Amino acid sequence: MGLMRRLLLAGSASPWLRQRAPDWWFVRKAVRRFMPGERLEDAIAAAAGLRPHGIGAVLTQLGENVTDLVTANDATRHYTKVLATIGASNLDCHISVKLTQLGLDVDAARCRANLRSLVERAREVGTFVWIDMEQHTYVDATLEIYRRVLSECPNVGICLQAYLYRTAGDLASLLPLGGGVRLVKGAYREPASVAYPRKHDVDRSFLALSELMLAADARAAGFRAVFGTHDRRIIKDIERRIDGMPATQSACEFHLLFGIQRAEQARLAREGYPVRVLISYGEEWFPWYMRRLAERPANVLFVVKSMFSK
Repeated sequence: MGLMRRLLLAGSASPWLRQRAPDWWFVRKAVRRFMPGERLEDAIAAAAGLRPHGIGAVLTQLGENVTDLVTANDATRHYTKVLATIGASNLDCHISVKLTQLGLDVDAARCRANLRSLVERAREVGTFVWIDMEQHTYVDATLEIYRRVLSECPNVGICLQAYLYRTAGDLASLLPLGGGVRLVKGAYREPASVAYPRKHDVDRSFLALSELMLAADARAAGFRAVFGTHDRRIIKDIERRIDGMPATQSACEFHLLFGIQRAEQARLAREGYPVRVLISYGEEWFPWYMRRLAERPANVLFVVKSMFSK
């Protein structure tokens, strides 16, 4: 792991920076590259702007590790409102939630009930709920809740992280269940005892996992294969793998972040692949923003440039 990435990930966990950095004008200006605004209305407007291009959206309100059930229940009510808004606007939007935002650190049973209520409401609206994966210490609890809710409602999927050594085994256990997996590289600061420290190894893991997700037995189980990456080399490799498969363009989906690789988003959509843009919003954006910078430290140059531009 490069020095810059280590520093950015350490910064994402700093209470001092979390409190102060959001007030710095150049940070607020730079973050607009990755999110359209702090309000739900901003996210909905951004999603509506994608529709003419044949691109869907995944909406997520930023926030994590809540410490009381009042806040967890408030987050659940907010997402219920988001689902109602999606239904009323007829937009092609999913939602994506963090279980620690729904109370996992406080009461796992209440967290599961909160998630189930959202998945049931999403089914009524005709849409889908994604569960974000957090640090490695949450994987077992997250998978347990996911499996239980998936057994009751099919419209739920989970994020898995290619940099964790354990992910191949986790994926193998999930494939027969149907549901869906959004595969990402991973953006948290993890020790080398649980995660690949080198980018080359993470990329290799991602491609090996993608092959499992595209296998015939996964498709037969109704498994939804989603790849969350901006790495054009990996995207091209996945396209080559599915070339010649039955219903090639529907064999997988690509999810990319708002404001990143827009030309690639448009290209994939033009070529008939299902594409969604992950649109984040909310006031608790600083840890998420630092993790986005850590995924590609060259983006720090963008922040520096924003300090000297109007």
